[in-house]
Parts: sequence; C-alpha cells; structure tokens
Amino acid sequence: MKRPNEIAAEELSMTTLVELTSAFEGIASMRIAQIKNQVLQSTRFFNELWGIYAQLRAGSYFSFGRETHKSVTDKELYIIITAAGGFSGDIDQKLVTLMLHDYDRARNDIVVIGRHGAQQLHQRGVAYKKYFGMPVKDRDINVQPVIDEILQYRSTKLFYQEYVSLMNQVVKQIDLSNAVQERGKGHGTGEVINEDTYIFEPSTYAVTAHLERSMMQIAINQLILESKLAQYASRFRAMSTSHERASESKDDLHMEYNRANRTIKDERLKEIINGLKKNQTGVQI
Repeated sequence: MKRPNEIAAEELSMTTLVELTSAFEGIASMRIAQIKNQVLQSTRFFNELWGIYAQLRAGSYFSFGRETHKSVTDKELYIIITAAGGFSGDIDQKLVTLMLHDYDRARNDIVVIGRHGAQQLHQRGVAYKKYFGMPVKDRDINVQPVIDEILQYRSTKLFYQEYVSLMNQVVKQIDLSNAVQERGKGHGTGEVINEDTYIFEPSTYAVTAHLERSMMQIAINQLILESKLAQYASRFRAMSTSHERASESKDDLHMEYNRANRTIKDERLKEIINGLKKNQTGVQI
C-alpha cells in the first residue's frame, strides 16, 4: 500500500491538473465568444461586397481574380486548415483522414495552415508543398500568401472544421469557387452595373478581378475563423472531459489518502493495545 505522503503528493499533482484544465476550458470559452462575433462581422461585409459584384459581372463563372495571361497548372490544390497545437482534441486527425481519402500525389499538391496538420502529415509520411502558421490574431489576417498559391492552380479544395455547437464540431471539404458563390447566394439583387451607366478605371475586367480577389480573401479568412472556432470548441470539450476525469481522480486519491491514514492509525492503536496486554500478562503478584 502507498504511504499517505506519496498519495498526498499525487493528489497535489492532480489538483494542479484540475486547475489547469479549468483555466484552458475558460480560455477556450472566451475565445469562442470573440471569434463568433468576428465571423458575423466578416459575413456582413462579404454579403455587401457580393451584392456589388453580382450586379457587375457579365457571366456566372468565378475566375478567382486571375489575370488572363497567367498560366495555371491542371493539378488540384488541397488546402487543409488545422490547429496551431495539439490541444484541440481529435478533430485534426479526422480532418487529415478526410483529406487523404481522395489524395493522389500525382494529381494534388497540399498547402497546410496550422502546425498540428503539418505534424500529422509528417507522421504519415505525406509531403506537402508549403506550410503557413495558423494566424494568432482574428482581425486583419493576411491571407495573400495563400491566395498567391491558389492562383497557380485551376481548382482548389479546402478542408476545414466547422462549428455546429459547443459539443459538436464537424470536418468538411469544399471547392473554393463554390464556397465563394455559396456565401453570396441571395445577395445579388439590384440594378445591373455596366459600362453604359458607369465609368470603370482602368477597365471593367480589372474592377471585377479586384472584387473577386477581395471576396476570395474574405472567404478564406472566414474559413480560417470558422476552423479556429471549431478548434476552440473541440479544445473546450477535451478540456471539459479532462477536467471531469481529473476531478474524479483527485477525489479518489483523497479517499485513498484518508483510508491509508486510517489504516496507519488503526495499526498503531493495535500495537498499543497489544503492548498493554503483554504488560498486564507479565505482572507478578
């Protein structure tokens, strides 16, 4: 049986773990509230921008704001958005598994956002073209380096996490062009803007291309924020479970400590009683 001082040391360590998991749980909850508000603001701005773009463009094809003379590769780009660290539960593993299901090294290149995803791919022996760290801040995220990669490919597929509720997050994949247009559905009403009624500088195409690049930046920004939201929710769930288990272990250790103390006291009491009996037996009259 363990000594009481050994059990007390374990209980102290478990108490520290309970406090740490509680702190991480609180931080995750706070970050969820902040990011949800940021996603709503970004969505409103995107809808306004799409309303202008929908009135301006001549066709239904979204060209990613590319210059017409730029050549692109026929390979499809996979972009996977993962957490910065390993405290996000098992959601990143699920996301990597989803991406690798249809991955073909001959047909696809991979760009990773988030260190945890890069680690997961390295462990599975999968090479990626480029890695970007998950942005620390939630405002004014610079996604231009990611855009530069996207413009080199004819098509791009994004793999990200979506927040459903505090206790439910899912992994998803989406074609980037569809993602942008899906976000603009229902926000294209109004008059048609054309060269008959407006002057465009330097050209109509340049203005349209600029709007497409801007909306693509906002869309990627939103997907990053949605992934961060899901990651923090997954972390909250993981920390909540760990906190509950640590609390139960702490209570069990405290009971074990009390039992060990009681056992020692009982043994000492038995020794005293046995000693008294021996003394009484050895007394001569």
